[in-house]
Amino acid sequence: MNSMAGNSIPRVLSIAGTDPTGGAGIQADLKSIGANGGYGMAVVTALVAQNTQGVRSVHTPPVNFLLEQLNAVSDDVVIDAVKIGMLGRQDVIDVVRNWLTLNRPPVVVLDPVMVSTSGDRLLDRAAEDSLRQLVSCADLVTPNLAELAVLLDEPPVSSWEQALQAGKRLSERHNVAVLVKGGHLDDESCPDAVVDMSAAEGEQVQEASSIRVATRNTHGTGCSLSAALATVRPRTDSWAGALTVAKDWLTVALEQADILDVGHGNGPVHHFHNYGSANPGGFSRRLWDDIAPLRDEILALGFIQQLAKGTLDPSEFGYYLAQDALYLDGYAEVLKLIGAMAASPSERTFWLDAADNCINVEAELHRSWLAGTDPDSRPGSVTVAYLEHLRAAVATGSYAVALAAALPCFWLYAHVGGTLHAGYGDGRDAAAHPYGAWLETYADEEFRAATDRAVRIMDFAAIPVDQEERDAMEQAFIRSAVFEREFFDAPRLFAGAVTAARLV
Repeated sequence: MNSMAGNSIPRVLSIAGTDPTGGAGIQADLKSIGANGGYGMAVVTALVAQNTQGVRSVHTPPVNFLLEQLNAVSDDVVIDAVKIGMLGRQDVIDVVRNWLTLNRPPVVVLDPVMVSTSGDRLLDRAAEDSLRQLVSCADLVTPNLAELAVLLDEPPVSSWEQALQAGKRLSERHNVAVLVKGGHLDDESCPDAVVDMSAAEGEQVQEASSIRVATRNTHGTGCSLSAALATVRPRTDSWAGALTVAKDWLTVALEQADILDVGHGNGPVHHFHNYGSANPGGFSRRLWDDIAPLRDEILALGFIQQLAKGTLDPSEFGYYLAQDALYLDGYAEVLKLIGAMAASPSERTFWLDAADNCINVEAELHRSWLAGTDPDSRPGSVTVAYLEHLRAAVATGSYAVALAAALPCFWLYAHVGGTLHAGYGDGRDAAAHPYGAWLETYADEEFRAATDRAVRIMDFAAIPVDQEERDAMEQAFIRSAVFEREFFDAPRLFAGAVTAARLV
């Protein structure tokens, strides 16, 4: 990942065929890369006459022109990741493999496109052996179950456990991580797993499951997921972490696919579900802009400034952590109630997972940090008032209002945390910073993605409600933002009260 030094936007090259309807192939790859924060580039391997109902014909340009395209990119641009899709013929595969050998990017994701969702064959049978050789050149390979069977030269699997075992065999055979996908299984859930038999830690099987989205519009799902993984991986520390982020994005893209109304067959997913006309981000963005002065006030607080510099009194930090642990217990209960109000299964799962994270990850981190200390563990007035406000928002019975009240905890934490992490210690080594280990927790790609998802959920929830309910959402959001400011300032007030008590 060293090529990304100084550049937070990954430069991702897609090597694949085309789709004139825009749902699969290079068109889908470029959308996926852009939607996940990357800069997309494309080299065309095949011109495909297809639509949402199937493939009509394929034209493969001369392979010397393919090599010219590849060299034109790599001679000029530093490539952080490559996603390889449809190759089609043995000579095309050989050119790509040789180019990879000479220009090894930090991340290579291979989507071994052989059979389309509509059942059309997209790879010459004679080229299968060459594609198997290419698997060994990748960091991650993302076959569907039919392609997994072809790569192993085995019969197709019929269960998730069989799929995992097949993924292990492919990983071990080619010394590569394998994304095993359960989307084609007849199951209510939609499991995926990264299987890596070559990991230094030994056998690794890390699963991520989601609710199956009821839609026929799944055209290009495999292309989109693999391109998203190639984009996210340079900014995460593992394929499992990248899968969590990419799968969450794709789940919403499937949920919102039906509003596109593209084609008469299997339509595309909604890659830009967080930008489209139904959700321009206008409502949440307006609320965020409205609290700009308050955000500046938070960053200017003595607690925040001293925490960033490493000069914060440990007793103030201890008070903050103790109060935050108490708050997180109550916040988790609120998130569970919000999850119960959600109409979408995936949104319900999102909020319940967030509640579980509050209790089992964040609050436990606080307690571990506080081990051996004796902070004041009584709930402060701000903690009590903030939680009462959140519970009152849930008690209104409005999912939209409850979301608006809960969102600032996500959004402001990500904003403040990201600002602190970007500038802590005035450039000093993290190990020398007394709170460096704590501030490192702010640089979490999964939490950033969860915050983005929470913002999108609120935006969609705001679309159907009337103006009165939107006003209530705005009031709940702003009041929570004010409580966030007071929560960050509470340690200073606590320290002042302690000092005053000692002087009496």
